[in-house]
Amino acid sequence: MRTSSNVRYPTLAFPARPASWILGSGDNPDDASSKAAPFGRASAAREDLPYRVELWDEAKQSVEQVLAVTANGSIGYAAFYAATREYPNRYITLRHKNGIVSRWNGPRH
Repeated sequence: MRTSSNVRYPTLAFPARPASWILGSGDNPDDASSKAAPFGRASAAREDLPYRVELWDEAKQSVEQVLAVTANGSIGYAAFYAATREYPNRYITLRHKNGIVSRWNGPRH
């Protein structure tokens, strides 16, 4: 197999400083005038995240801590499964909106 040493590859010139990009759907012409949300801030409303993983108190009377909130059921179940491993003796629920999808009662002693 013979290769040519005269092959030239194009070089790309990159700016010294990267450009800032604002990404949008392109469907709404008003998007260009809207201000982009800064990184690290949640732009989704609470209603957009219907799955919650809740850790209950020892008496199972009230939610002690919300461990995860997500929009995706698979991610919610993964967080629920991880919580059952992290807190094996506690009552944990996975909720979708107001309904309980799954619950972990912990072992009885």
